[in-house]
Amino acid sequence: MPERLSPLDVTFLHVEDDVSHMHIGSVGLFEGPAPAQDELLAAIERKLHLAPRYRCRIRSVPLEAGRPVWVDDQHFRLDYHVRRTALPTPGGDAELRRLVGRLMSHQLDRSRPLWEVWIVEGLSGGRWAVLSKLHHAMVDGVAGSSLITNLMDRERRPEPIEPQPWTATPEPSDARLVLDALAERARFPLRELESAARALRAPQEVLTHAAQTAQGLAAYAGLARAPAPTLLNGPIGPHRRWHWATARLEEVKEIRAALGGTVNDVVLAAITGGFRELLLDAGEPVDRVVRTLVPVSVRSRHESGVYDNQVSAMFADLPVGLADGPARLAAIHAQLRHLKDTHQAVAGQALTGLGGFAPEMLLALGARIATRTPQRTVNTVTTNVPGPQHTLYLAGRRMLEAFPYVPLGGHVRVGVAIYSYDGTLGFGVTGDGDAAPDLALLCAGIERGIAELLAAARGETPAPPPAERRSSARTRA
Repeated sequence: MPERLSPLDVTFLHVEDDVSHMHIGSVGLFEGPAPAQDELLAAIERKLHLAPRYRCRIRSVPLEAGRPVWVDDQHFRLDYHVRRTALPTPGGDAELRRLVGRLMSHQLDRSRPLWEVWIVEGLSGGRWAVLSKLHHAMVDGVAGSSLITNLMDRERRPEPIEPQPWTATPEPSDARLVLDALAERARFPLRELESAARALRAPQEVLTHAAQTAQGLAAYAGLARAPAPTLLNGPIGPHRRWHWATARLEEVKEIRAALGGTVNDVVLAAITGGFRELLLDAGEPVDRVVRTLVPVSVRSRHESGVYDNQVSAMFADLPVGLADGPARLAAIHAQLRHLKDTHQAVAGQALTGLGGFAPEMLLALGARIATRTPQRTVNTVTTNVPGPQHTLYLAGRRMLEAFPYVPLGGHVRVGVAIYSYDGTLGFGVTGDGDAAPDLALLCAGIERGIAELLAAARGETPAPPPAERRSSARTRA
């Protein structure tokens, strides 16, 4: 029986339209020289069995009798998905970022497995890049990080692995798909009875989960109050821009040790500083908050090798009105601790789980309403994905840096993703190609936010950001 997409997987399919592309991705920068195409294909193929969905496409169930299923692509060709391109001279970081924005502006072909890898040659300094692009219906950020780790090597010259033979399983007929979907619906009451039986065996656990869900739902009620309008929101188009910022993980940990909070708190405080600079530079008021959706992994430890979506969400208000970096960090730490205590993520997981028995047509409608409505009450999205803290290699070449890509949807014009790799933090900032503000300024502000917090952790006095100096000058005038 083919594997069926989860309700959350299906949501990412249904919210995609002509301007909201639901693929996630990353850009890895590698030492040169770039491998030949045959060498690269061989390096990927020998580990492709670790990611079965890379050979699967999505098949709809006739009459919308059930959620779509994953079926083997009968015409799968690895070289169709692994493509090559090159940068124009001078092949610098700016040229690479423009290329990433252009490639990410196109939707994936739903008649094929939902992923692409682009090998980018012609980078300055003898480097080359790997741009990966895969649909959010396939994986969430944490699963995507595990996938990247598994498809690459921990050693420059790993033990040879022979590719496992693979033959596509014949696709089921339309009648088989309908019968399987109806049979699954018939089994649903039995699963509910089994869940009830388990609940009777562990009543305290069920009561605790129910209380946490109710508490989280109450916390969601505050989202009905939309934040003030800002240049971060409005209609978006199909084109994308992309930029990056960097930080050292050891410096972030030094900040955490000296000023308190978590690594995620420090990262969000730096991003808050970046958004503050952006608003000040645009002449917008900062006596407000920037509300962000923060995806949260709800994947249990025993699910670490499962490549699907196990994600919920919290909503945080970034205090851009605070000029002092340590004050921003303290405010964010207190707020996120409160959000965790009120179990917003637990409630979000319960809400997405309600789609499990919804007819496909109603699930599609509900997905659009549920996704569009919150994005009118948030200004941005910030997602932090932990990656491997050791060096990775592809075809014997070391990956030097890695930066993530987060999709945009609804009325959100800017999104920020953070990926940790081998002692570094890479911030990938996605913006609408037509209406997003200056992404370079935002990224520079994020790096200055880290520098400000690090100076405070060391008892030093940092210089005020350029946007603060301009704002002070305007005030004196």
